[in-house]
Amino acid sequence: MKKSLVAACLTLAAWTGTAAAADVTLSLGFIGAAQAPEAIALRQFAEEIATRSDGRIAIDLQGGGALGGDREVIESVQIGTVDMTISSTSVVVNFAPEFALFDIPFLFRDFDHAEAVLNGPIGEEMLAALPEKGLVGIAFGGMGFRQLTNNAKPVKTAADVEGLKIRTQQNELHIAVWKELGVLPTPMSITEVYTALQQGVVDGQENPVGAIINNRFGEVQKYLSMTDHAFTPLVLLISPAAYDALSDEDKAMFAEAAKNAMKRNRQEVEAVLKTGLDKLREQGVEVITDVDKASFSAKIESLNATFGERFGQERLNAIKETK
Repeated sequence: MKKSLVAACLTLAAWTGTAAAADVTLSLGFIGAAQAPEAIALRQFAEEIATRSDGRIAIDLQGGGALGGDREVIESVQIGTVDMTISSTSVVVNFAPEFALFDIPFLFRDFDHAEAVLNGPIGEEMLAALPEKGLVGIAFGGMGFRQLTNNAKPVKTAADVEGLKIRTQQNELHIAVWKELGVLPTPMSITEVYTALQQGVVDGQENPVGAIINNRFGEVQKYLSMTDHAFTPLVLLISPAAYDALSDEDKAMFAEAAKNAMKRNRQEVEAVLKTGLDKLREQGVEVITDVDKASFSAKIESLNATFGERFGQERLNAIKETK
């Protein structure tokens, strides 16, 4: 009864900005809307922490960009004004450049392959590099594969994207790849994208289907091309000060709850993908599934040598060989 009450209070606290009475309350700011897969997963995380700590530790969820844009929230975690966040690794790159490894197009075969890499030795090495950047990584998850939307024309081949003005993340590898494809990349925070699309500042954007739906981009886009051009990992971050204040037992509890939350996140991502395309079609979006992905790979093949030099061909081979 007591545990159920604590969990219920935490769920309410997550959306009112007030935390249930607890010895420790940790703020967790993020960008996703309330029904985004990661938001649902984080609610589970908060409830599990409340239940397993018997109410000692509360997670105060602040979603929808309430505490700032993606980069701003990570900066706040670094300096300790926000305790935790969840972010795509494409944004973490701005603080830990080695995370750009995961931005290489067509790096992962499917979600299973991505999880095997992220939860294996390579992922562990990446997390181990974060403390010197003023961050602690608790667990990896995934938003799924990125797709391209635009208002100009149906995109079926790499040649079709030439000249399009596409919003990208604030990530130099992403920008370099899109430039190679002949796109005019325009980096901006996700919170600015809807208006930019609506006003024609950019022709399109690229995101996983769940993010496209939860940010309502289907309202202001005509075409969706299933390019699967890159997988977007998520990483749950905590400030070193908040992490160091946890006991060893609580650190283990956080790690387990985080892994459970990332499993829930994948379930939600896959559920959205099953229903999301029909929802976008209902909004009037033309969904192009017969995309020539090989044409995209061929167009950026010249970058592969650069990727090998930057990240190590041995490591890229290890990713490719991961089962």
